[in-house]
Amino acid sequence: MIQKLNWDKVPTEEVTPSMHRKIVAGEKAMIARMKFKDGFHVPMHSHENEQITHVISGTIRFWFGKNKEQEMDLLPGDVIVIPAHLPHEALMIGDVEEIDTWAPPRQDWLDGTDNYLREG
Repeated sequence: MIQKLNWDKVPTEEVTPSMHRKIVAGEKAMIARMKFKDGFHVPMHSHENEQITHVISGTIRFWFGKNKEQEMDLLPGDVIVIPAHLPHEALMIGDVEEIDTWAPPRQDWLDGTDNYLREG
């Protein structure tokens, strides 16, 4: 079934006071539009999902690999594809707005068991 949505009508979830997101999920993919406050830290984690991150505003500093072997800053307009199972960590530099897409959908985000974000 076709779904037509507008970001303005998608409910905003406050994951923490420094992280807010809107989620749209289909059967095989999911997209989230997020806003982070400066300094928000996403702890090292990995998942079965391929992830595509697009920065709208602010800067995201990523570290990749179990031992943070690679560091990369994403600026407005940058897009990155993160392979499934690759450990990664992120720090928001300035207030950040970004869009992430995953395939398959992130079940932990849909059912609220994404404690690594909520407790971080």
